[in-house]
Amino acid sequence: MEPFVALLRGVNVGRGNRVPMAELRALLQRRGYSHVSTLLNSGNAVFCAPAKAAARAEATIAQALADELGVSVPVIVKSSHEWTAAIAANPGPAVDDPSRLLVAFASTPGELENLAGLASLLLPSESFHLASGAAYLHCADGVLESKAAAALLGKLGRGVTTRNWSSVLKIAAVMAGMPDDSSSGKPLHG
Repeated sequence: MEPFVALLRGVNVGRGNRVPMAELRALLQRRGYSHVSTLLNSGNAVFCAPAKAAARAEATIAQALADELGVSVPVIVKSSHEWTAAIAANPGPAVDDPSRLLVAFASTPGELENLAGLASLLLPSESFHLASGAAYLHCADGVLESKAAAALLGKLGRGVTTRNWSSVLKIAAVMAGMPDDSSSGKPLHG
């Protein structure tokens, strides 16, 4: 068993795609995932599963959401190792306001590569970096002021899901306390 995070795109924003976190936890437990916990109200679920189950987890969770809750949204699943690598790949210095650094995750590298067009929308105070496992958009003047952030959170970013840096670190902290016997049998340290 090893830790994973499921990221649901576009839930609990406005009136549509409502997914109560208690129902999400129960749904994952019924699918055989263990140590399930949710973080915030934005569709973040950390759980443990056998490594071989991860390949099917995105489709399994998305189908269960549609069947049981009537919610059809993209689901992106990352292992604790992929999550730690995404944190390490952050190209920028420490940020004063973690809500101004957006990290985009995708199921496939191709979906991340589709974000390359964000570079043309950057303000002088902004930076964008595309890595193999995530994309990073730093909006020094705030996300609400950024055309690049609007594009990332809108149509251009349809194939990804985005979390701010604060949420990324909170998810990492939850995953760090989960059992991880994928290599050493000891909890993940991050």
